[in-house]
Amino acid sequence: MFTADENGVYARVAASPGRRIFGYAILFGLGAILIYLPLVRPPALFWVVAMIGFGILSILMAERLRRATQHEIELTETEIRDTNGHVLARMEDIQLVDRGAFAFKPSNGFTLVLNGGQPRAWAPGLWWRLGRRVGVGGVTSAGQAKFMAEQIAFRINERPG
Repeated sequence: MFTADENGVYARVAASPGRRIFGYAILFGLGAILIYLPLVRPPALFWVVAMIGFGILSILMAERLRRATQHEIELTETEIRDTNGHVLARMEDIQLVDRGAFAFKPSNGFTLVLNGGQPRAWAPGLWWRLGRRVGVGGVTSAGQAKFMAEQIAFRINERPG
């Protein structure tokens, strides 16, 4: 088992710079195209409004992804949290770590199954929480996510009883 740093953090998962830029560029580019096309060659009014609306939503999602991926996910003795202050899960609530090839998990990440349901939350490209499941990954580094998943699994196996 590894020791914690001066802040009590055992492992960190951060967004990979290349994946972060790529994800942002794709969402922003999609939004720009969806706004540009109906202005250049306007279809029926419904499609103009729909395409511009989806274009604006796509640009807003790109900005949300950019802001969310500025933060990191940290594993401490008692919880998994992001540097923005959101607690993803408490260690005593984690039932198992699912990181298999066919698991319902984010890209380059893992899924935690909790004992009880939690409120829904989402940081695009970094993590999501839906009911009893917490997904960590997306535009994150695969090596960091694997290390964190192994540390969590080790801590679960070391529990008494």
